[in-house]
Amino acid sequence: MANKPNLKEYVKDHLIVGDGAMATQLYQLGVPVGVSYEELCLSNPQLVQSVHAAYYRAGARLIETNTFSANRDSLTRFGLESKVTRINRAAVTIARNAVGEDAYVIGGIGSIIAGRVRSQQLDEYRDQFEEQATALLHAGADGILLETFLDLDELRLAVEVIRPLTELPIIAQLATLEVGRTRDGYTLTEAFAQLQQSGADIVGLNCRLGPAEVIRSFETTVTPDDILLSAFPNAGRLGLSDGEYAYKSSPDYFAQSALLLRKQGVRIIGGCCGTTPDHIRAMAEALAELPPVERFNPSPATEPRIEIGTVAPRRTPHIVDKVKQQHTIIVEFDPPKDLDAEGFLHGCCELHNAGADAVTLADNSLANVRMSNMALGAMMKSQYGLEPLLHLACRDRNLIGQQSHLMGLHALGIDQVLVVTGDPSRFGDLPGASSVFDVTSFDLIRMIKQLNEGISFSGRPLKQKANFLVGAAFNPHVRQIEAAVQRLERKVEAGADYIMTQPVYDAETIKLIYDATKHIDIPIFIGIMPLTSYRNAQFLHNEVPGIKLSDMALERMKNVEGEAARQEGIQMAKELLDVAMSYFKGIYLITPFNYYQMTVELTQYVRKQALLQPTR
Repeated sequence: MANKPNLKEYVKDHLIVGDGAMATQLYQLGVPVGVSYEELCLSNPQLVQSVHAAYYRAGARLIETNTFSANRDSLTRFGLESKVTRINRAAVTIARNAVGEDAYVIGGIGSIIAGRVRSQQLDEYRDQFEEQATALLHAGADGILLETFLDLDELRLAVEVIRPLTELPIIAQLATLEVGRTRDGYTLTEAFAQLQQSGADIVGLNCRLGPAEVIRSFETTVTPDDILLSAFPNAGRLGLSDGEYAYKSSPDYFAQSALLLRKQGVRIIGGCCGTTPDHIRAMAEALAELPPVERFNPSPATEPRIEIGTVAPRRTPHIVDKVKQQHTIIVEFDPPKDLDAEGFLHGCCELHNAGADAVTLADNSLANVRMSNMALGAMMKSQYGLEPLLHLACRDRNLIGQQSHLMGLHALGIDQVLVVTGDPSRFGDLPGASSVFDVTSFDLIRMIKQLNEGISFSGRPLKQKANFLVGAAFNPHVRQIEAAVQRLERKVEAGADYIMTQPVYDAETIKLIYDATKHIDIPIFIGIMPLTSYRNAQFLHNEVPGIKLSDMALERMKNVEGEAARQEGIQMAKELLDVAMSYFKGIYLITPFNYYQMTVELTQYVRKQALLQPTR
């Protein structure tokens, strides 16, 4: 097909069969997992060309370049960041040499986030999308295929960056974890409309879902009248069969599914993970000589409507409301390291009776194993009517566990949480344990607030909205307080409702925190932890991250021991509280070594002083 028409014009009146999975074929040809498949365009171009040729012989007439992860971010992991342009240009040449003139060679660009939780501003990806697209277009690609984007926001950015570079067609494909909705919470109806507005010529779905779920997605989506559609489903779901992971869908099933996708008005039909030349051949034979079918949208009146969750009523007054009116006290009391909860619960009751507004429970602090704060929080609430505030560490749970844990907290009526990064496992009492860190504290704050919108981490709508108050930690003990405040501002931007600081041991630091953060419009709870001995003071100052003592504090603890040392620690804490209460209404008392009697006395002191001392 010499001088073949523009791809967009061609698919207005024709179906076109796309190719299948490149990585699946390369793996079957002996390329191991853990290497850059894109780099093969330079080191083994004949192998890549053989895969393209196999798909062309099977009937594919839209061939995607082997450049899915040929962006700077991905190639940097292999030390190949300087070869972005070379790999992308070579990939177009290899694909072109593998096929006849009747095939379209489309430049493939994958998501840079690539399924991870977003950890930086999307604007930082602009240059990478432009760099890769420019190389593909200059090498002679017939258009750009953006694929496997879980988040609409990233895909829109890519389209907006690439659109000014070319008049050739841009295909924009989302990968959804749930039928009909993106990970960042958009319906496909909303997503396709926004992609068209951003400049996409063809929109569609690929990866993650098999044919049946892709078809269901189109059945429940209202697409813009003048948009063209594409679909590249996986070969079903990945499963374990005879000791090996494999995809289940057969070529015959794929052929039947291609006919159903055609009925949905899809014009470009190919395959993603697990598909082979046999799948593509079966589709091509099934679709041969068939014209495209005009797209008929479901009626908006009958389109399945999902009501994003109703708001769950907050079951207790919360600290953010309280601190706007009066001095409010959070007391940290660590869960026990053994199986006996009775003493801990007794201490919680004493703290409540002394006037604590909430008792906060760490999440295996310092990476040392303690009783589940979720279980203890539930006992506090159900048996004694006490208000728990639970720490959530990024360290111990993957994304599945984090959301499950939060859903359980919601069911228990525990709505106040503090997000912390968590100390690395190797420094705790089980140094062989793994640290997960699927997300940063910024990510987890943002995702909890997404639950408050009635949307799960995967983008699935929930029947009820959560009602979490999310706290963030602030460490003022750094060389550059401005950098720490900038980090704090990012947490506020992510959705933090209040701040809890690391313990402070001198009046000057309290004043410094006030001056550096007074522009932040959410409550700050200033951390005060009484010292118990000179050894304790030295340990905190020299060994515990995020804690720094003044020279005066160390000197005062140096000449006292035993009960006298604890009394000196309480007196020093009271002096700091006098200063802290003049600047902050939020007080965060940290119980040392489970000596809750010390924080009981300090709680009572705050309650007494609150009647006498004004706040700035």
